[in-house]
Amino acid sequence: MGTAIRLTAADGHVLSAYQAEPAGTPRGAVVVLQEIFGVNSHIRRVADGYAAAGYRAIAPALFDRAEPGVELAYGADDVTRGIDLKARSPLDTALLDIAAARDAVADAGKVGVVGYCWGGFLVYATASRLPGFAAASSYYGGGVAGMLGEVPAIPIIFHFGERDRHITAEHVASVQAALPQVSVFVYPADHGFNCEDRAAFDAPSAELARERTLRFFADTIG
Repeated sequence: MGTAIRLTAADGHVLSAYQAEPAGTPRGAVVVLQEIFGVNSHIRRVADGYAAAGYRAIAPALFDRAEPGVELAYGADDVTRGIDLKARSPLDTALLDIAAARDAVADAGKVGVVGYCWGGFLVYATASRLPGFAAASSYYGGGVAGMLGEVPAIPIIFHFGERDRHITAEHVASVQAALPQVSVFVYPADHGFNCEDRAAFDAPSAELARERTLRFFADTIG
């Protein structure tokens, strides 16, 4: 079980975050980036899972600038509200908040970043623009294809669902073509397959993607 903490970004903005500690000495740290549904119970469980694997995990509340304390479910109204909140959360300020989370856990060792949906896109932006990270794992990040002119400065892996109607096969192929040295994993699943609270949850795909991410972080973080 983690705790709620407060972070201060470089521009003075104060945001909340969920931080989970491992049982022993951290082997490193992982910044967990939310979907469009906020730092809800699912994202907190993801952070708890990385803490259980030995990492100090932190999930910054990236919607706090638009609306503090957002925790959405997965119904149609939640999706509409999440899309609106994302539209009111510019990339530049999101990166400031991600950097604040990085700084808060940097004393645990090397820092990785993992993100889902909108967070999967932010992972790519983080890997391309923010120093201080050692590795990145992006889950079904829509919009990554539009950033392929920027090259990640750290090792990165991708996870996509072949049944994803939001991220097309052409999108995935463009990522593979632009980054031929990078592992791009495609699963027999839909968008959001990692989230047990969504109808799209696919347990075998989620478990395999987690195993791959943990192996990747073990090689790159510790």
